[in-house]
Amino acid sequence: MEEFCGDEFWDSIKIWSDTDPDFTFCFKNTVLIWVPCLYLWLFSIIDIRRRSKSRRSDIPWSLLNVSKFLISVLLICLTIVDLVMLLTLPNDGEIFNVQFVSVGIKLVTFIYVLFIQYYHKIKGNRTSIFLFLFWLLLTVFAIPQLRWEVMNFNDDYFSGSEITWSGFQFINYCIYYSLISIQFVLSWFADKAPQNSTYPKSTNPSPELRMGAFIKILYLWFEPTAWKGFRRPLVESDIFDINPENASAELVPKFDKNFEKSLQRNKEKLERKQRKQQKSKSSDDSQEQEILQPQGSVLSALVSSFIGPFSFALLLRLAIDFLQFGSPLILGALIEYVETDGVLWKGLILTLGLFLVSFVLAILNGHQSIIAYRVGFCMRTSLISGIYRKALRISSAAKRNTTVGEIVNLMAVDSNRFLEMIPYLMLTLTSPIVMAFAIYLLWNILGVAVFAGLAVLILMFPISGVIANQLKNLQFRQMKMKDERVKLTNEILNGIKVLKLYAWEPSFEQMISQTRERELINLRKAAIYNAITEFQWGLTPFLVSFVSFTTYVMLGYALTPSVAFVSIALFNILRMPMTMLPLGINFIMIAYVSIKRLDKFMNSKEIDPNNVTNNPSQYSLHIQNGNFAWEGEEKILKNINMAIKKGSLSAVVGPVGSGKSSLISAYLGEMEKLTGNVNVDGRIAYVPQQAWIQNATLQDNILFGKPMNRRLYEKVLQACALTADLAMLPGGDQTEIGEKGINLSGGQKQRISLARAVYSGAEIYIFDDPLSAVDSHVGKHIFDNVMANDGILKGKTRFLVTHALSYLPRVDEIFVMTNGEITESGTYKQLLSEKGAFSEFLIQYLQEHQDEEDLAEIEIQLGDDENLRQIFERSISQMSINKEEKFVSNGSIRRLGSRKSSKQSEQQEVIKKPMNKLITSEDVAVGAVSWEVYIRYFKSVGWSFVVLIIFFNILSQVASILSNYWITFWTQDTRAVTEDFWRNLYVGVYGSFGLLQGISILVGTLVFALGSLKAARHLHFRLLNNVLRLPLQFFDTTPLGRVINRFSRDTDVIDAFLPNMMRSWFSMGFAVIGTIIVISISTPIFIAVIIPLMIVYYLFQRFYIATSRQLKRIESITRSPIYSHFSESVSGQSTIRAYNEEKRFISDSETRVDHNQAVAYQNIVANRWLGIRLEIVGSLIVLFASLFAVLGRATIEGAIVGLSISYALQISSLLNFFVRVATEVETNIVSVERVEEYADKPQEAPWKTVDVDPEWPQSGIVEFKDFQLRYREGLDLVLRGINFKSKSQEKIGIVGRTGAGKSSLTLALFRIIEAAGGKIVIDDIDVAGIGLHSLRSRLTIIPQDPVLFSGNLRMNIDPFNSYSDDAIWKALEHSHLKTFVKGLSDGLEHNITEGGENLSVGQRQLVCLARALLRKTKVLILDEATAAIDFETDELIQKTIRTQFNDCTILTIAHRLNTIMDSDRIIVLDQGMIAEFDTPQALLDDRNSIFYSMARNAGLIDHDNVLREDDENHENYSTNF
Repeated sequence: MEEFCGDEFWDSIKIWSDTDPDFTFCFKNTVLIWVPCLYLWLFSIIDIRRRSKSRRSDIPWSLLNVSKFLISVLLICLTIVDLVMLLTLPNDGEIFNVQFVSVGIKLVTFIYVLFIQYYHKIKGNRTSIFLFLFWLLLTVFAIPQLRWEVMNFNDDYFSGSEITWSGFQFINYCIYYSLISIQFVLSWFADKAPQNSTYPKSTNPSPELRMGAFIKILYLWFEPTAWKGFRRPLVESDIFDINPENASAELVPKFDKNFEKSLQRNKEKLERKQRKQQKSKSSDDSQEQEILQPQGSVLSALVSSFIGPFSFALLLRLAIDFLQFGSPLILGALIEYVETDGVLWKGLILTLGLFLVSFVLAILNGHQSIIAYRVGFCMRTSLISGIYRKALRISSAAKRNTTVGEIVNLMAVDSNRFLEMIPYLMLTLTSPIVMAFAIYLLWNILGVAVFAGLAVLILMFPISGVIANQLKNLQFRQMKMKDERVKLTNEILNGIKVLKLYAWEPSFEQMISQTRERELINLRKAAIYNAITEFQWGLTPFLVSFVSFTTYVMLGYALTPSVAFVSIALFNILRMPMTMLPLGINFIMIAYVSIKRLDKFMNSKEIDPNNVTNNPSQYSLHIQNGNFAWEGEEKILKNINMAIKKGSLSAVVGPVGSGKSSLISAYLGEMEKLTGNVNVDGRIAYVPQQAWIQNATLQDNILFGKPMNRRLYEKVLQACALTADLAMLPGGDQTEIGEKGINLSGGQKQRISLARAVYSGAEIYIFDDPLSAVDSHVGKHIFDNVMANDGILKGKTRFLVTHALSYLPRVDEIFVMTNGEITESGTYKQLLSEKGAFSEFLIQYLQEHQDEEDLAEIEIQLGDDENLRQIFERSISQMSINKEEKFVSNGSIRRLGSRKSSKQSEQQEVIKKPMNKLITSEDVAVGAVSWEVYIRYFKSVGWSFVVLIIFFNILSQVASILSNYWITFWTQDTRAVTEDFWRNLYVGVYGSFGLLQGISILVGTLVFALGSLKAARHLHFRLLNNVLRLPLQFFDTTPLGRVINRFSRDTDVIDAFLPNMMRSWFSMGFAVIGTIIVISISTPIFIAVIIPLMIVYYLFQRFYIATSRQLKRIESITRSPIYSHFSESVSGQSTIRAYNEEKRFISDSETRVDHNQAVAYQNIVANRWLGIRLEIVGSLIVLFASLFAVLGRATIEGAIVGLSISYALQISSLLNFFVRVATEVETNIVSVERVEEYADKPQEAPWKTVDVDPEWPQSGIVEFKDFQLRYREGLDLVLRGINFKSKSQEKIGIVGRTGAGKSSLTLALFRIIEAAGGKIVIDDIDVAGIGLHSLRSRLTIIPQDPVLFSGNLRMNIDPFNSYSDDAIWKALEHSHLKTFVKGLSDGLEHNITEGGENLSVGQRQLVCLARALLRKTKVLILDEATAAIDFETDELIQKTIRTQFNDCTILTIAHRLNTIMDSDRIIVLDQGMIAEFDTPQALLDDRNSIFYSMARNAGLIDHDNVLREDDENHENYSTNF
């Protein structure tokens, strides 16, 4: 080395000289030059790789970048001159090889820097922390040489005519240092914005993108937001957009690509394995093949996608971990310095060293954390968006096996596990290295004694392994139970109206409570294991130090202050990985469980894109030899051969369950194709049987992402009979439609769905029986104007499933389906002339329908065919017989009607609102979280628990402080070395303090765990209890996702995250107080500094908490729309796929995710903004504690200095961690606030008040007395003075035009909305005077929308388990379901999927009828129960009602007039008042009555005022159809 450098590499005497300290010539020319250059070359690889993928380019020239380039060129020139001068200029001494090497390295490095600067310019990189750090290192490392040049300056350098070598070096170095210093300052600032960018333009870009390196390092760009948040509560508009690199559009494609790669790798691996097996043995085991399905790996995809930034963060973590060892080593030198009373500058250098280590750690910690969290955010974004994309692709079988609630849990909880886990994963990965290095340093200090402590450490790991395994199993069970609870809650909230009408809330509340109780038992077990882990790892650092010190003194060594406190400082460093390791393992176990759950979902089977081809063809829709099945089930469609010509109108008819809707699903690719070919040539527009409506404006529902074409739009509205609806809706087409179309009737929803299809401009239109949800008059209007060959869709291919045969004469081709096969096809005339099944159906239809216009139309279609006319005439001759038999029954008019009921009668009453916005905005609390929220939480925990928690935390801290103080006495007492008694006394007392600390940690943790679980139970109970008691109006105006958020994410925070943070808050808070007390007692002058520092600390905290709190609230608010949109998308999955709108919906979802992530990211930035500042405050505490120790070295013992500074070294991390957990507590206590918000909302009336006679009502006499109703305080009355009284067993029909108040009457009867005046009396009891359940359980309703819950069939009929199986079977028999249920393998235990999706709509409505038959009270309300079902189911229900409820009072709210024509009396409502009340015949006899005009408009009477008589089966064309 001396040959290369001219002197030795390191000289500790020279470096630490009292008079002239300096590094050696060799060190200055190697390390101080090579290290910055090596840093540049190593990290430039990462930098260039990162910039190579930049989507920005071409930063324009400016004064700043020109200056940077110019200085780099000057540095290159200067270095070349230096190299030349080394070769040519006479020198005063010998030139060494190291000088040539170092100058060469600098030259190459500066050329490389110039290249990097230009590369950054063309790649659009405005600022570079990487280059900033290079110039910083170069400037700092050049200081020793600059000092030497200045200190050794001599006037002789410039004497004479020539400059000496030393003189040249002096000038050269001064210029060099000036240039690198200027370059360093210039690197603080950012260049102009790049001219080109392929990222989408941002409306509110983050200032982070345009800030310089220095501002980024200290997060000064966040300062304005922090000020704004301090001055006033932040709002959503204050949030910056997410950085484009972290947006879903950037992250998800990469994740999807890597997931696909992992799938391919596993597929190839399995194929190799299978080939190997086939070679060894021949096996056709299909089950084995099933098991060996290739699986993609979520973990592999995440690792491949984010390994780069993760590795960089891990590298920074390692740098931080190794740098922190500098503090104990400097502490040891400082103790020795105080004990030896060295020169002042040495003490100051050591003090500065401690400060710089703390300061650099603060900066590195801040940026390592933000990178780690950014990785977590990117993972969460990828997972949420990946789950959404997958949910749009999963097959029908996979969808049945996974509920919406479970997938929401994957998005809300499982994806979040990675964000929580990443920082701990890094600590876990580096922990073994840190522990090993700490033990190595301890071995240097304590010798073999450290191995005794190491043995204790090793002993702890098997225990940790057992506990970690148990925690993993508990976490698996926990997530499963959480899924079950959220799924059940989701279903209950979806069907809340049914629950309230049936008074079923207690039964379902009990079901959720039982699930919750199992969840809490599981949580309690996990809490006990966590407490044991906390005790184990809380006590382990002490045990290691105790055993090591004991062994050390037993070996005869003296425990000096330097040995003791440097060891304690190292043990404190050791404490962090020891504490974090179990915590990290716990987080990893939790994440592992989530990975398994995510893997299962992400590997769910998808819709096979090969099910349908899209080849050019002469046919729009074509199936050849098709056999289809729903996955995992038997063949549904068999031997399907059909071809639909382009531009034709085709129809499919057949009995219920014959496979008509399945045929449509086959064309849409939803069914599994077993054999054959399906080809679709053209874009599809699809109208499902159950309309899917978005929570958006009516206009947006129709446009469905298409641009507005006003002329076409108006035509579509007219054709779909929506014009009158727009005039009636409060905001016209800008009226916001609630979730699932809550504020629309079934017919309105179906017509909007139809309008969406018509407006789409597709080539092929598929209609799945949309006309069954509208009345006949509207149906005819829609057929004529939309579907018919002269309608708005003429020239387009139209494919219609229908039960209404009257439209078939106008259809080009008819397909008849029976039992999953096409039995006949042809034109109307062809099918009739063949005298097959279709001919028989039509004859029966003609005999049962007497609508003159339809019959006339059919007769025209028959033309001159004599055979067909004979059939027709025979059918007509049969009518007179039918008329006599079926017209009159018991002196009352039977079910008269026409399929031409008016459009007005079909429309449901829509609640008039002063504004067009139905869904309320979610309230965002502002300002500090009220102390009342904390008090409520602690009250839920229990005050006795709180007192114990505080006591054991104080006890733990006192024990810790006393043990350290005891060490100071021990190290200063010479008797401990010479006398066994004193040695044993010190060892024993020290051990006792440690044991006391461990026990207090264990008991305190257990008490907190049990108390927090008590709070979790109480808060969830209050939330559930109150939500089920909220009035129905709340659910109409509150998105389901918003409520579910309280039961999923907020409950999860209260269960797991908040208790951990709260416990840390207590322990860290007392640790900070204890640390300040120790330092203040050790060096009393420190109090003068601590007061202003604490004021600064407090101000930073207040600044931060005000901002962070509000950011957390906004984050919670912006999370709900993600889940609401997801639930909506899953329910409309087939529609979205049919319209090929997946990309738009994915984009909408990702926009919501990005907005939420932008808020969450800024919250993390706020956290780091504070963290850096607090750690700098901590560094100042270290600085002053050290400085006072140095200045007072004459009066302070070395042991006290060691104690004071070892505590001071902890203060940075303690302060930082304390404020972080304090903020986490405040931001997460928001979950308690949000839960309590719903727990405190005004409830509806009590369920039970006074006792009511169990037999009430016995007669069923319903009386309204001057009854008034308004929807909310301040709104107009919707019912104004209703007065009527029914007789016992009377059938009353209630009609009225839209807005008359019909449905309001039902809501009033069940007290869904309370009276504004007057009263309702049933059998002499005022319903307002009894409990809601006393009332609702004594009334029976068959609602319009059938709602079923996941569970078994028995639970859906009798959730209280109040009736015997015989009673249920009897109800099923009367509801025409007995045969169907008997045919099921599980009978009454048959599993019902979410929403009853494994039953048809008709079967669901029959289940609702079975419910009504089972409870069969004396008052039955029919709220147009058959408006949206097929005619056969309608007829079954009507027949059962007439026979089984003949001794009941029946109130029928009618939207179709024909459903109430057999009533005893009819109420006609008009503008909230009874306009008419009489028998149907009397009302029809009065030509001036409103009812007469409604009947005439509906086609119930002809122009000669003759009542058109019709069969009760008139809507039903066949018992087989």
